[in-house]
Amino acid sequence: MNTRILALSVASAAVLGLAACNNNAETPAATEATPADTAAMAPASTDPMVGGAAMSPNETIVANAAKASTLTTLVSAVQAAGLAETLSGPGPFTVFAPDNAAFEKVPAATREALMAPAGKADLTKILTYHVVPGRLTAADLATQAQANGGRVALTTVEGGTLTAVVNPDGSVTLTDEAGNTSRVTQSDVLQSNGVVHVIDTVVMPN
Repeated sequence: MNTRILALSVASAAVLGLAACNNNAETPAATEATPADTAAMAPASTDPMVGGAAMSPNETIVANAAKASTLTTLVSAVQAAGLAETLSGPGPFTVFAPDNAAFEKVPAATREALMAPAGKADLTKILTYHVVPGRLTAADLATQAQANGGRVALTTVEGGTLTAVVNPDGSVTLTDEAGNTSRVTQSDVLQSNGVVHVIDTVVMPN
């Protein structure tokens, strides 16, 4: 009788051991990455950030600017001047984009007058003075400046001239026709139809 009980105990232990082996064999399947894990492991976007938003090189100047919290005044001005369609076109364009703080330097009464329907022509003139035909990166400006004694005259879409100076530290300063200066605070924000350089002061044509 004892022999029979002993045999049953051994058989039970063998069955339990086999089940444990099977469970261990299935364990790797439980460690497979879920879709959420895969998303978490995906590399972060390398698109430059402007105003807390990623600027996609596959989107237009207007589409990207509309996402940036620091360019809301510029976007409103572009819409008021009827330039949104143009700056959404193939270009390419180089845009020196004043941020909200740059527009705050302009007297409030002047801003309001420019944004009114009666100020559309003047607003268009100012905005197109910030646009240069072609795609000019900071490196392009540096190359042209080196060949011209450290500065380069840029003919804008408005028809006036902006002078860009590349400083020893690589930063870029703009001087408008009235002698006012503006500093590029963020360069080479690439767009599908050009490139944007964010500036800290609105430049003015004559």
